[in-house]
Amino acid sequence: MNSTNNNSDDSGHPFSVSFEFFPPKTAEMEETLWTSMRRLEPLAPHFVSVTYGAGGTTRQRTHDTVRRVLHETSLTPAAHLTCVGASQAEIDEIADAYWYAGVRHLVALRGDPPVGETSFVPSPDGYRYASELVAGLRRRHDFEISVACFPEGHPETPSLAAEVDNLKRKIEAGATRALTQFFFDNEFFFRFRELCAKAGINVPIVPGIMPITNLKQTARFAATAGASVPAFVYEAFDGLDNEPDLRQYVAMTLATDQVRGLAAEGVEEFHFYTLNRAELTYTICHLLGLRPQPVESISGAA
Repeated sequence: MNSTNNNSDDSGHPFSVSFEFFPPKTAEMEETLWTSMRRLEPLAPHFVSVTYGAGGTTRQRTHDTVRRVLHETSLTPAAHLTCVGASQAEIDEIADAYWYAGVRHLVALRGDPPVGETSFVPSPDGYRYASELVAGLRRRHDFEISVACFPEGHPETPSLAAEVDNLKRKIEAGATRALTQFFFDNEFFFRFRELCAKAGINVPIVPGIMPITNLKQTARFAATAGASVPAFVYEAFDGLDNEPDLRQYVAMTLATDQVRGLAAEGVEEFHFYTLNRAELTYTICHLLGLRPQPVESISGAA
């Protein structure tokens, strides 16, 4: 399969999707991950990304998950790789291993500081910035390289203009796509996209969509990631603490409306942060017109 889905939403815009997962810590979480991945596989996503924990804490689990995606599903894996906790030589070795295993897509990130540390400190002889990492990966192999961007600004970035400049450096180093941090107000995305266009950035800027499975958890994520949760989101969930079915319906409605609003302004690609749960993302994609495609092979995914 490994191809862009050519379904379209109700407004006639062709679009494709990708999904993000994180490597499991326990046997129960592993079962949930693979059940979710198999559920979403027939939607023929462009790729599925697998995250890399702060400080490289999930390095081996990330590698193991990526290899299972590559060998046991029809999905195209994109492995996250960060500058944290490794020298340039070590990262180059990881990149080589991915390439020779058949992985052709990486998500290159500076990475978050290890737990207990408040700021990023490059490893001795390590890559200092995502742009340096991108350039290093590009020297090794002809990877497709996605990078992160922040429509509301990164917490460490002094201004939105600086955020755009940082993204431009990553694109000039060889990145081929930008995946945004999640957001809930589409105006942030439209403003950022316009600034990027004025700066001469012409790679796809793919909005990150976060279906809200848990509002308090999402608010914590937002507080540390440079994203905001608008008042209308809190209002939509108000009074539903003991109404899990209604919370699911509200989450589905908000995300579906958000994607339709983006598609109406010409967005053709969406990246869903699944939190390893399939149902909300699957339902939203269904409402947007995506339908299951024949799966070439799933050989043994648990």
